[in-house]
Amino acid sequence: MSPANARQDAAGRDTARPEKPGIGVSFEFFPPKTEEMERTLWASIERLAPLAPRFVSVTYGAGGSTRERTHATVARIVRETDLSPAAHLTCVAATREEVDDVVRGYWEAGVRHIVALRGDPVGGPGTPYEAHPGGYAQACDLVAGIRKVADFEVSVSAYPEKHPEASSFEADIDALEKKVDAGATRAITQFFFDNAIYYRYVERVRARGIDIPIVPGIVPVQNFKQTASFAKRTGASVPAWLAKRFEGLDDDVETRKLVAAAVAHEQVSDLRAQGVSEFHIYTMNRAELAYAICHMLGLRPAETTAAAA
Repeated sequence: MSPANARQDAAGRDTARPEKPGIGVSFEFFPPKTEEMERTLWASIERLAPLAPRFVSVTYGAGGSTRERTHATVARIVRETDLSPAAHLTCVAATREEVDDVVRGYWEAGVRHIVALRGDPVGGPGTPYEAHPGGYAQACDLVAGIRKVADFEVSVSAYPEKHPEASSFEADIDALEKKVDAGATRAITQFFFDNAIYYRYVERVRARGIDIPIVPGIVPVQNFKQTASFAKRTGASVPAWLAKRFEGLDDDVETRKLVAAAVAHEQVSDLRAQGVSEFHIYTMNRAELAYAICHMLGLRPAETTAAAA
């Protein structure tokens, strides 16, 4: 412990809090559909890469609809950067053999980390989920299948406000426990705006004996209406105070960015003060707010850190 952190009471006992662990961040991107979106994505990756994220993940469309684009994006990250990519993978609308082929393809491409998700129903959120008769039925089965193919690191999803289809919080935590038992090594949460929801969830999870990292998912509010709409589909709540913050800013992009940065700063600062040291940022393929969040967490580009030393 450094002298600056040393504190003693009248009896000479050390009363200082232990030093906080270093910050770790990861970024989530989605595969681009057009050349313009491709340029935006790679500009964002180049902007965020110097922050040395622990990994960057690339999403997988409903029903495997972006499988080729996801694979191409991940493979390019492996070829052209020093980043550690994590490929999203679902078990919707595919046989076990098809999924296993994708998993083997990722291993051959140099990928060593998969984010394993059940995926949305073929008919979209809100419609009944039906497992493919020849496929992996649930995310826990997918995790086990991935681990059989190769020694991947496997991250899974977690839902601080309960998965929309879960019958109860306990049933939802049962599902997480099954994924951990199958070999999951990290859980990344659905985004949330009220940190108390996350803290209560972690307490429940720990009480069940689940000890893998529960990494909070942070979404910078690029566009409030779009974020609120997405939250409604995924079962995440949007507090009234947040709506009030963005009221009247639909056509004021610059002010909206400032407000979004302030909201993100408040959220991550509180999480950090409570000992959270890992953050997963949903970038929406835009670097500005994600970079600002990292800056506010104390992260600096690797070359800047080296120069300061």
